[in-house]
Amino acid sequence: MEIRTRFAPSPTGYMHIGNLRTALYEYLIAKSQGGKFILRIEDTDQERFVEGATDIIYNTLKMTGLHHDEGPDVGGEYGPYVQSERMGMYMNYALELIEKGEAYYCFCTKERLDGLKESNGEGAAFAKYDRHCYHLSKEDVLGKLDSGVPYVIRQKMPEEGTTTFHDLVYGEITVENKELDDQILMKADGFPTYNFANVVDDHLMEITHVVRGSEYLSSTPKYNLLYRAFGWEAPVYVHLPAVMRDAHHKLSKRHGDKSFEDLVREGYLVEAIVNYIALLGWSPSDNSEIFTLKELEGKFDIAGLSKSPSIFDIKKLTWMNGEYMKAMDFEKFYGLAEPKLKEALGETQLDLKKIATLLQKRLETLNDIPALVAFFKELPEYGTELYTHKKMKTDDAIALSSLQAAMPVLEALTQWDETAIHDSMMALVGELGIKNGQLLWPIRTALSGEPTSPGGAFELAYILGKEETLRRMEKGIALLSQ
Repeated sequence: MEIRTRFAPSPTGYMHIGNLRTALYEYLIAKSQGGKFILRIEDTDQERFVEGATDIIYNTLKMTGLHHDEGPDVGGEYGPYVQSERMGMYMNYALELIEKGEAYYCFCTKERLDGLKESNGEGAAFAKYDRHCYHLSKEDVLGKLDSGVPYVIRQKMPEEGTTTFHDLVYGEITVENKELDDQILMKADGFPTYNFANVVDDHLMEITHVVRGSEYLSSTPKYNLLYRAFGWEAPVYVHLPAVMRDAHHKLSKRHGDKSFEDLVREGYLVEAIVNYIALLGWSPSDNSEIFTLKELEGKFDIAGLSKSPSIFDIKKLTWMNGEYMKAMDFEKFYGLAEPKLKEALGETQLDLKKIATLLQKRLETLNDIPALVAFFKELPEYGTELYTHKKMKTDDAIALSSLQAAMPVLEALTQWDETAIHDSMMALVGELGIKNGQLLWPIRTALSGEPTSPGGAFELAYILGKEETLRRMEKGIALLSQ
């Protein structure tokens, strides 16, 4: 049997981390077993539709490499299936259930349904439908239909017994049928509900494994009763635990938690985000942590999924992001870093590639770049306390004498490259009989004006050039002389 999974998001806004993790697991379950991954946009709830949200979903999957395997042809590639473009068939399936006695027309007004909620005694959050319209005669139903009275179609739930299903993560789950409400299948606007369209499409697309969040566990008996009513085989279920902000709160955009787009904007690499999300609820058998998407396809196993919620740890993602940048091919890294360097430094003659080589092993995110390189463009105001360093055994007096000794040596250099700068300064260290740091720390401080910097004295002097190096050292001498 070919494994077939589907990612079926609703276009209601941004792509949150839990949603992306679901897509990733669905993709990996299919690909790890040589199966197919399907993309279906479930846009039947027109009130919640957000313009542009479908593009966000589509572009996110493209960026992360989660390419779907089939769908309508769009300019020579597969587009997603879109439920609103498949509208003609859902009503036919609902009418089939009415013929079978598994569903019925409901003409109840909003006012009557609100009254049920109020009389429920448990507030307006939920009230089980009282089946008022189920008991209408066939003549009454036909009369209302002929008169154009608005209606919905409801599923008739069994009132006795239980419904049991097996989930690959949570095991066997049983629900009392009397707890199930006669859910709406077709709304008054002619659109199917999410639950109904979901089941019909999963059957027609031959989905073998339904992977979704654990919040859908309570709805699964309703899905299975629909499968049973149609005489269809139910899929395998894989429900995923929640992704949490902390031990008590789920991730939520309303509370400032990051979406996928937010993380990319904040300088996190797509590959690192995908790698980290894969570990939010799944553990590989060998406990390793760094995986490419291709490696995940080979390693992923449903048995590694956890029942427990996972906490999204931005510090762990940041660490992983740094590891990815350190291991990245330099040319690829430079392609990502260059826009940030140009953003920070503007039009410049500085060697951006050289600066990038200093940054690659030091960064945690790409957005760290502007702050780390700002001193190349303009020397910040700083105090003499930066020249004092216990480990380097420097203080104001040592720093001043070191800069004064280095100035004429650097000024005399006819060749300005790292080797020439290095050799001349190391020779000066020997001549003065001081430690390396007592010369190099003051030079680095004068050139950067920062307590730390990417690169040491030799690299900074080379990048800044002879004229700017000497100008900054003169400024350092003037500051220390005060």
